[in-house]
This record gives sequence, structure tokens and C-alpha cells, in this order.
Amino acid sequence: MASVVLGVGGGIAAYKACELLRLFTESGHDVTVVPTEAALQFVGGATWSALSGKPVHTGVWDDVHEVPHVRIGQSADLVVVAPATADLMARAAHGLADDLLTNTLLTARCPVVLAPAMHTEMWEHPATTANVATLRERGTLVIEPAEGRLTGADTGKGRLPEPDEIFETCLEVLARGALRPDLVGRHVVVSAGGTREPLDPVRYLGNRSSGRQGYALARAAVARGAEVTLVSANVELPDPAGVKVVRVETTGQLRDAVVGAAAAADAVVMAAAPADFRPVAVSEAKIKKAGDGSAPAIELEQNPDVLAEISHDRPRPGAVVVGFAAETGDDTGSVLDLARAKLARKGCDLLVVNDVSGGAVFGSADNQAVILGADGAEVDVPRGSKTALAHVVWDEVLRRFGG
Repeated sequence: MASVVLGVGGGIAAYKACELLRLFTESGHDVTVVPTEAALQFVGGATWSALSGKPVHTGVWDDVHEVPHVRIGQSADLVVVAPATADLMARAAHGLADDLLTNTLLTARCPVVLAPAMHTEMWEHPATTANVATLRERGTLVIEPAEGRLTGADTGKGRLPEPDEIFETCLEVLARGALRPDLVGRHVVVSAGGTREPLDPVRYLGNRSSGRQGYALARAAVARGAEVTLVSANVELPDPAGVKVVRVETTGQLRDAVVGAAAAADAVVMAAAPADFRPVAVSEAKIKKAGDGSAPAIELEQNPDVLAEISHDRPRPGAVVVGFAAETGDDTGSVLDLARAKLARKGCDLLVVNDVSGGAVFGSADNQAVILGADGAEVDVPRGSKTALAHVVWDEVLRRFGG
């Protein structure tokens, strides 16, 4: 397992880092906690020592014969700071080394992840914006803070993402082992889940999509440094750390959200499963059973084809568009035959093809796919985690950026 340094900044969210520490240690990682002096005002050193099983220091003069200000960073496989305060990021951006944590950040030759937490005004201040840009330019992964309740009665952007989602992002970073995130400066849009078209106040037309693949794509993009907008259709999964989540229900709402976000996007990945049809009329009251046992006739109309629209009329020139195709094959052709025809019809750059015969893929933690390219490329992705497939998709998107 990995050697992880958990830095803790002096913010009220420091208590949440205890849960992050527990997630690392219980999964077998060796964790060294390096708090700032201010962090110890919120969570005492005894707590960090008890949870990590190691002594905790803040200054460079403790155990000086072991040269901790150099050794800790040099030996780490990952450094994660949660919470990262505005002050701490400012010191890191300017290369200051006035305590053990900032020394560790300077000497680390491994991936560094910062999870900011502060009031909205502090996050949006031009000084913080500039410091974050500097850190990202140097290869530090700075996760976007979440929106929600802050200290006191305040709400807004600046909340520390949930510890389990920070942990998932860190696992992604450790798994890739790349020092520099390769999607830094890119804005990507991902859709996930299945849309629902109401029949009456309690019933709807929908599908079996769980949203897991779309969420895996969003997490993977964050771990690679991208700014991510996730359009989520009826998904019951926690928000990935660092992701802007836009919730929708119907295909029409999904279309509006995707087209709006795509105007500023370098890539759009349509992993959602939009309903192809919707009722022409929606009953204002619950449709009752007929006494004679007959069923009501429901007239359907076609929904907009979101993938075809953004492929043929791209809101941003040069953007890479990726579609997903859940196929079963039929009398007219095999799964790949139908997928190749769909790729040509939709006009996207890449099409991720799933064979869903017998309900495969839906709700599963694993996936298996073939990625078809409009340029004739064909990448076979063997069965593995949906996270693994997500990274292959982003690898292919990056190749299209280069082209």
C-alpha cells in the first residue's frame, strides 16, 4: 500500500479530515499526519496520533536528526491536504516554508492533492483565484470545493467535499501514478443516469441506467485535473468531489443542461441514457384502472436526439464529443454493426459500445466495451472496473485534442 501524507489546514473542516484519515488507514495505507499549528486549534495532536498510530509534529525542529522537513515529502507516494485554507494555498503558491507542512509540499516529488475549504468570498477573491491557478499550472491537483452550508448560517461554494469522495479521488490519483494531471485547463461535460418522462403524477417512462459509468467518468476527469460539469438524471449516488452537479429529470431538461454547459466545454461525454420517447399528453391525475380490464392507449412522440444535436451543431468548435451505445444486436446486425451505423448517424468523435444483452452492465461495478472512433479506430476494453473504462475514454479524448 501507499505512503500517504495527510496535511491538515487550520479551518473548521479539520474535523472531517479525521474521517479521511480513517479511510486511508483502514484500507491499509501508511499515513503520516502533518497539521498546521492552526489546525491543532480545531483537532488536537492526540487525536491525530491515536488515529494514525504515529507522533504528530508541526515544526521543522522536532526530531531534527531525522530531517523531517525533507524526508516526509521525499518518501511519500501522495500528499493530500484537507482542508486547504486560503492562507495555506497562498503560502504553497509562493513557495514559503515556514512550518513542516509547507516544507513537505516543497520537497514532495509525488502527486499533491489539495481540497480547499473556506468561505465563498475567500474562494472567489482574486488573490485565491491566482494562487489556485499557479498551483494547478505547476501540477498540483486542486479540487473544486463543494456548495452548501458553511460556518454559521452562511451557505455557498467553499465547503469541503465529503471525505469519502476526496478519498475516491486520491485513490484515482494513486492508481494512475502520474505526477502531472493531464486534463488541467480543460472543461468537460459528462451526462449520467436515465431520464424519466412522466405519464401522470406517479408514473413515468424510464430505463435501468444507474449513472455509475457517468459518475466514474466525472471522478476520473477530476483526478486528471479537469473542470467537470456533471448533468445527472435521476441518480442516487453521492456527488463526486470537485464536480459541479446539475440535476435533471426529463430528456428535455437534460438537453438544455448539456447544450448550455457544452458552450464552454472542450469535451462532452454523453454517458446518460435519455428516453427516446415521451407521452404526447401527461395526465394531471393518476391514471386509474378500467373496470373492464382494458389498458389505456398512450400516444408517444420522439424526444430530441441530444448526442446528434451537439455532434452536428457543436456549441464550441473543436470540442470532442463522445457517445455511449447500449446495444443487444438483432436480425439486422451484430452489436458492433449497429454501433458503427449509429456512430456514422450521430456524427460524434467516439462511441463507447456496451453489449447489454440480458441486462449486462446496468448497475454493475464492472464494464466491458469497445470504443469506436470516427477516424476508424477501435479500442477493445476488457471487463474491469467502470473507473478503468473511464480512464481509457479520457485517454482517447486526449488523443483527439492532440489531433
